[in-house]
Amino acid sequence: MRLLPTKLEGLFEVEPKVFGDARGFFYESWNQQAFDDAVGGPVRFVQDNHSRSRRGVLRGLHFQRAPQAQGKLVRCVRGSVFDVAVDLRAGSPTFGQWEGRELSEHNQRQFWIPPGFAHGFLVLSDSADFLYKTTDFYAPQLEGCLRWDDPQVGIRWPLLGEEFTLAAKDAAAPGLDQIQPL
Repeated sequence: MRLLPTKLEGLFEVEPKVFGDARGFFYESWNQQAFDDAVGGPVRFVQDNHSRSRRGVLRGLHFQRAPQAQGKLVRCVRGSVFDVAVDLRAGSPTFGQWEGRELSEHNQRQFWIPPGFAHGFLVLSDSADFLYKTTDFYAPQLEGCLRWDDPQVGIRWPLLGEEFTLAAKDAAAPGLDQIQPL
């Protein structure tokens, strides 16, 4: 596994070593020791989640506050998504900035999103299966949401011009200026 840094400190794209031949492919999708070594310290995952969504579904931008802030290691195992992380860390020089990556069954990349970031994704394919490992359990009382189209953040979503499907809470999420840093 190789971690590719982004412009946002602590946020990494994860590139696995994929071994392919006429039969298909094999890769190690998770290795505790290699991941800890790559990010410079221990990361403990406690929950795995799986979602399936159709084209144009936008999930997010979600985060959890302390004491149960979540880090996420995410990947798309069927289809493709545009995955986004927004820095919400208090005092961060990149507060409010975002990074996005296409994750797909073809590129087999993952995205490491540490605590302190909002996270969301847009489905680009007809449908997509999305997996994520989290570093803390889901705590609805600590969950927050950032508006997906906040002009202050300025995410350049693909498929603009198409109608996106959002959950009611995501459609009504506050902008960056209304969110207390994490």
